Amino acid sequence: MYTDTFQTAIMMIGAVIVTGYGFNEVGGYSNLQIKYMNSVPSVRNENTSCGLPKQDAFHLFLDPIDSDYPWPAIVLMSTVGAAWYWCCDQMIVQRSLAAKNISHAKGGSILTGYFKLLPLVLLIFPGMISRVLYPDDVACTDPTVCEAVCDNPVGCSNIAYPKLVLELLPYGLRGLLMVVMFSAVMSSLTSIFNSSSTIFTMDIWRRIRKDATQRELLVVGRVFVVFMCGVSVLWVPIIKSSSGGKLFTYMTAVEGYIAAPLGIVFLFSIFWTKTTEPAVFFGLIIANIVGGIRLVLEFVYPTPSCGEFDERPQILSKMNYLYFGVMLLFITASVIVVVSLLTSPRNPDELKGVTWWTRYGQETSGEAIECTNSNVNNDITLGSQNRLEADTEDKEEKTVCQKILTVLFGKTDVHQVEEFQVEKRRKFLLQGKNSSTLLNINAILLMVFIAFLTGYFS
Repeated sequence: MYTDTFQTAIMMIGAVIVTGYGFNEVGGYSNLQIKYMNSVPSVRNENTSCGLPKQDAFHLFLDPIDSDYPWPAIVLMSTVGAAWYWCCDQMIVQRSLAAKNISHAKGGSILTGYFKLLPLVLLIFPGMISRVLYPDDVACTDPTVCEAVCDNPVGCSNIAYPKLVLELLPYGLRGLLMVVMFSAVMSSLTSIFNSSSTIFTMDIWRRIRKDATQRELLVVGRVFVVFMCGVSVLWVPIIKSSSGGKLFTYMTAVEGYIAAPLGIVFLFSIFWTKTTEPAVFFGLIIANIVGGIRLVLEFVYPTPSCGEFDERPQILSKMNYLYFGVMLLFITASVIVVVSLLTSPRNPDELKGVTWWTRYGQETSGEAIECTNSNVNNDITLGSQNRLEADTEDKEEKTVCQKILTVLFGKTDVHQVEEFQVEKRRKFLLQGKNSSTLLNINAILLMVFIAFLTGYFS
């Protein structure tokens, strides 16, 4: 966590410096607007619009029909569709659960909201500046030129930011920022691999082998990380050639087809008490099957280069991928509603502390404390038994194979259980009046800033 914090601070400082250098080169924001519209590569087909900047490039709400990012789909996918990331993604949830108390968890979420306003200035504008300064490289449309520039014949827009860093910054700062960027990528990949390993080990492998030992789960988790690394390396060529060579388009497309339905599931599970487990299961299965079919079709029929005739099936050529993602949201919601009404609802005991309307439950405080005390005592007893079993295992003579596994994977005491007392639980959920007021004020200010930026760039 401290490493991530340090890397974030260095990247933020470096991004501010890069943005400053970039605006200094183009002469400010007003000159950027003028020069961007004239940033045309020298090698292009004059009979087409390939290589020409979009006329609405400085607007947030783009054309709902012909643009790559139609505004109705963007609004729905960046709110309902993106709820899966902020509320269900394991990396985000882990950081929230690791907070000191609920005020810190809420404050961290609000601070992240403020940080999410910065990419407009620190990432998008520098990317546009990079096109202004290096149009023949960043905005290339000729496959031969693009192949020579970035080894990708479909386009080189992905090199915009690294190009700006390597060309504008002085040597020392250039090297520092590139190292931190690579470190941040490695940190993100590590978090993703660890999360994937945890999900596979705890949710899948334990169902396959219900009697698996803790050491077996440890080995399986680490082997799965190696497997994920191999898949990631093999997937790189597909990423380079898909979605017209636009990395951001590929990322949002995959999230929309596979992950966006999770946002609908989260909202129904929290705000509709009649939502049932079979409804959620079938909603996700159907949505992922439909989204997976579209994803496979995009791999089979890649996006044609600019100026080429689009011979793909109409589901690809006529329907924007963001609108398809919106359709998946409605499909998921419809399946959840229908199946929930056809299956038995959850009883009041199952709803305690699960939905927004039953977050406080129906029990009295005395019952809650008694239940919590019982849980804590059970945890302590279980922890003592596990530690006794672990000590017994350690005393047994190890084979050569077991010693090799110990050297490779280490000796981890996975039986330790923290005695999380009732008072700690109560203190974690307690939120003072001053902290609550401060958090509410910052949340309102954040929404005001978002409303202002939305109106200004609309």
